[in-house]
Amino acid sequence: MDLIEKRLATQLVYEGGFIKVNKDRVVLPDGNESSREYILHPGAVAVLAVTSAGELVLERQYRYPAGREFIEIPAGKIDPDEEPEATAKRELLEETGYQADRWTYLGTAHPCIGYSNEKISYYLAQDLMLSERQLDAGEFLEVLTVPLDTAMNMALTGEICDSKSIVGLHWLSAYLSGRMRGVEI
Repeated sequence: MDLIEKRLATQLVYEGGFIKVNKDRVVLPDGNESSREYILHPGAVAVLAVTSAGELVLERQYRYPAGREFIEIPAGKIDPDEEPEATAKRELLEETGYQADRWTYLGTAHPCIGYSNEKISYYLAQDLMLSERQLDAGEFLEVLTVPLDTAMNMALTGEICDSKSIVGLHWLSAYLSGRMRGVEI
């Protein structure tokens, strides 16, 4: 069965600082027409930074759209003409002050497939060195480190509840147990 929807026309509905919203007219697999509204996102990275003591670097920050604070793994959007690996290194330093000598690409996930083309590339950062954070203007967050087992339990109890961090913790667990392979970069 062919499930592909074919685009007939695209209309830019909104263009903001880093996202765009399109409304497309499409032909469905059965030949009928419909519309699709979706967010165009530049892509993002997420970093699972593990200290030599086996602790995971986390952040606590307020997320305006959800109206609350979250505990999550470091992450950030990819700037134009920037490679995801470079974004991961930049974001880890900016947000946490950590730099890493060893990096492993774990994979890419698509968190919002029903309404966005966003994709998040996940990286494991090891052999960390702490220096000074370089937060962006208007960025406020608290950095904390917790044992890996504690972080995993925080996801199971809902204390860590954003999908980016849950996917990252799942993949980190699989990588550390040998059930998933990464690519050293």
